[in-house]
Amino acid sequence: MTARRPRLLLVSPVFHGYHRSIAAGFEQIGYEVVTHCYDHYSTVPMKLRNKVALELPEKVGVDRTGERRRWDTARALRALTEARPDRLLVIKGDSLGQAFWEAALALGIPVMLWLYDDLHRHDYSMEFLRSVGPVISYARSGAAELSAHGVNAHYLPNGFDPNLTAPTMRRSGEIVFVGSRYPNRVDLMEALVDAGLPVRAYGRQWSHHPVDRLRTWEVARPRVPAERDIPLEDAYRVQAEAAAAINIHGLQAGLAMRTFEVPGMGGLQLIDRPDVAEFYEPGHEVLVFEGTEELIELSRRVISEPAWGEQIREAGQRRSEQEHTFAHRAQTADRWWDR
Repeated sequence: MTARRPRLLLVSPVFHGYHRSIAAGFEQIGYEVVTHCYDHYSTVPMKLRNKVALELPEKVGVDRTGERRRWDTARALRALTEARPDRLLVIKGDSLGQAFWEAALALGIPVMLWLYDDLHRHDYSMEFLRSVGPVISYARSGAAELSAHGVNAHYLPNGFDPNLTAPTMRRSGEIVFVGSRYPNRVDLMEALVDAGLPVRAYGRQWSHHPVDRLRTWEVARPRVPAERDIPLEDAYRVQAEAAAAINIHGLQAGLAMRTFEVPGMGGLQLIDRPDVAEFYEPGHEVLVFEGTEELIELSRRVISEPAWGEQIREAGQRRSEQEHTFAHRAQTADRWWDR
């Protein structure tokens, strides 16, 4: 008789669909995974309620945080009751109220909280984090800070999903960036444009489309060729096919998802963080830039010397497949459950 696989309830924000990749990673190591996205409003009535009762009031300065928390908490409680899990993994969980956590801890099952963002972007108290069970941070410094406050904290870097897209040998010839628009990113992308390099940004905050201007309540846009939002699967493909994909971090503590996604999908990564050396060999598996002029120089070289770039792509992809998939991350986290 085949033993029943332990059932894991994964409670996660929608956030570009990363919950699917995380679920697949835990399924690969032997779990049956049930997923609940606490901020996914899937039906037409739910979408209307979200727009009318939450988003529109917030646009005019009315705080609806409490109502959103009550709504998301009630739905997550139903998911917890229906799933009857053996273990619970909560990703971020920033709109789940005390009633959810009390019900989860009352089940007596192992619970883990994965904060895949900087600590200052969460409003959890240290008292709560000490009580909830193992807490995972995507930044080594975040895990160290939590541990110093008595939290059972662990460092787990981001990863990539090798099953999300098929390998591609097509090359677009462009230097691309996929992600949110911040001032430092605008400066770098406009510098590449001014240097005469073929560049393209992807995302609603970059897009010149009139719908995206309305959605973001903005008229002005950077001097950068841009496309609209694209699904995660398309982002994998776009960055793989580019002459190079730029990874611009800013002030965040941990390394972004694309740190592992770009080389994992066979892309050539230009990254602004020397500490990537913990995971990839600079100059051999990824390319590190420490300023605008170095980024321009490396961009010109990857366009003019495609054979050199192909060697870096191949080495980075091998390293990713061997060490940095979500299955690798799930296997690491699986050792940390409180029993």
